[in-house]
Order: sequence, then C-alpha cells, then structure tokens
Amino acid sequence: MSLSRKLLQPIILIFLSLLFAVIFITRQTTPAVPVTAVNFLGEATIPTGFSFQGTELGGLSGITYDSTKDVYYAVSDDRSEKALARFYTLQININQGLQQGNVTPLNVTTLLNTENQPFERYRIDAEGIALTNRETVFISSEGDAQRLINPFIKEFSLTSGKELRSLPIPERFLPTASRDRGIRNNNAFESLTVTPNQQYLYTATENALLQDEPIGQPDTSSPCRILQYDLRSGKRSHEYLYITEAVPTQINLPRFMRVGLVDLFAVDDNGNFISLERAFTGLGYSIRLYEVSLTDADDISDIESLRQVEISSIKPVKKRLLLDLKTLKNVTLDNIEGVTLGPALTDGRSLLLVSDNNFQPAQRTQFLAIEIR
Repeated sequence: MSLSRKLLQPIILIFLSLLFAVIFITRQTTPAVPVTAVNFLGEATIPTGFSFQGTELGGLSGITYDSTKDVYYAVSDDRSEKALARFYTLQININQGLQQGNVTPLNVTTLLNTENQPFERYRIDAEGIALTNRETVFISSEGDAQRLINPFIKEFSLTSGKELRSLPIPERFLPTASRDRGIRNNNAFESLTVTPNQQYLYTATENALLQDEPIGQPDTSSPCRILQYDLRSGKRSHEYLYITEAVPTQINLPRFMRVGLVDLFAVDDNGNFISLERAFTGLGYSIRLYEVSLTDADDISDIESLRQVEISSIKPVKKRLLLDLKTLKNVTLDNIEGVTLGPALTDGRSLLLVSDNNFQPAQRTQFLAIEIR
C-alpha cells in the first residue's frame, strides 16, 4: 500500500463515520410531517342497548385499524358484567364520508386467559387495543385499584381471543392497600399503540399516579406517564412525562370531572403520536387532539415519585394542538375515548374516533371520521 493510500484511508473512514452519525441522528430525531389541514368527514352512532351476537355492543374504549382486511377492532370495557370481556370487528365505510348506517359489526371475539377461560368478573377492564402484524392484538386493562386488581398489557390471538403473553408492569404502577402508591382507580392504562415497524409499544396512564399528583381536573393539569416497551425483549425501556391541558370549568361537579389522556396513536417509528385528551366539564365533553413528539423529552424511568423532584426541571413530551372537537359544527360530543388512523384518502389520511357510552341510555356509541393532511 502506498503512503498516499495510507494517509487517505483514515480520512475516508472518519468521513464515513461522520456521515453515518449524521444520517443516524437525522433518522432518530426527524419529526413526522406536520398536519396542515383538518376536514370533518361525518358522524355515525349506535344506540345504547343495541344487541349483536348475544352481546350488548357498547363500552367501546379503544379502536385499531387492520389495513390488510379493511376492518376495525374495537375493545369493550365491559368488566365481564353485562357479557364476557370482548372486542368487536367492525366495517366502517367512509368512501362518501361517514354517515348513519355506515358502521357494521361483523364479529365479536371473547377474550380468554392463558387457561383458555373467559376473564372472571372485574378481573379485566379493557381500555386500549393495538394491532400487530402477527395476527394478534395487544389489549391494556386498567385493573381495579379499589379491589387491588393490577392493570395489565397482554397480547391476544386475533382469531381465538386467547392470551399469548403479558408484558411486565413496574411495581410503582400497582395498587396497594395503603392507597399511597400506584394507579388511581379508573385512571390507568387507557391508551395503547404499536409503532409501524412493530418494535415498540406505548401505553400511558390516564392521570397521575397516587405518588405523582395532582389528578387532572378542569382548571388543573396532571402529570401522566407514557411507558415504552421494546416488543423484541418484551421489557419496558423508557418512561416519559406527559402533561394534560387544563379545561375551563362550566359546572362544578367534582366527583365526575376528570381531564385525562385517553388514547395515543403512533404515526411513525420516531416517537411522534396523535394523542386524545378527554374531559367532562359539567356541560358536556371537551375532546382535544394533539400532535405529540418524544424528541428531547427526559426519561423518567428512575423517578419513583414526581413529588420527590422539581417537576419543572423535567422536559415533558412536546405537544401541539391539532383539533379541538368543540369546533365541529352540529356535532354533540359523547365520551370519546379511542382514536386510530384509517385508510388513505385522496388528499390525506382518515382518522377514526369512537366513544364509550358507559352502557348508559342517555349516551350512545359515537363514531367520528376526520381527514388530516
């Protein structure tokens, strides 16, 4: 090898190393293309009490889209009370915009534990659902803090409904008899999403843990925790701080008024999401969609209690308001809890939202379709 080649080789190696580093950093931090336009596509509803295959179709708390079959899977938060814990397969036609009658239930799948048995009463409070490319879905359960039933994230067969595996939940999220640590009742893992490359799963608490404070209410923000799981190892890898927005109070009903993070949807593999925040203000619901980015957010995996630190010193996830649904004309919002991207449209992508009617006659299962560009 000549002297000139000896001198040139390390220079080339350094150049290639720097080039690779720039490409790697760019791939890791480049945000998703920002949403520039939002267009409402319509609404469809199903009345409370509607029966399908021997079950009452309701309590739909999470929804996910299967692009290979052009169907949606929506999980019911029925705690095996009205019927066995389950999810529904739905066909939703938005070709001409979403209209009444465009939502058709196709199937209902009972959730089964590892012993191939239905979940007993109260042992599950299914809230979030996310599809994988392995003919499975992950489902999150809030558990029941009052009964000391732990929340969970489990993977189920899409066809049989049988439980296949369970992801580990950090101890600080588990309810205790002392009521000084863990999830708040009915404020745990509402959200669930899997990244397009199938590497990561994300869930989040609807509200602050007991040891984190304060709980989200109108006029009060709440520190939620986003959990990241590496699906290759099946272990939790990071946690991030998500702060809900305060919503003005209209009528003060403290027992019922909560502001919470109720769903997340991963729009890419680089830590960008659409989040859904829901609040009951005393005169109806406040529903807001945000663009969310994990870029530069601090990992709070080692912080057992946010009371023990100066929370202002922690970098939370970045948020940008995408849509306040109160701006939709001639739409009375119900208890919207689920969001997912649907099929591609001519000028953008469809976004589908679904409400949990709480099985109450005064409510209904509401579907909303939105086009985002």
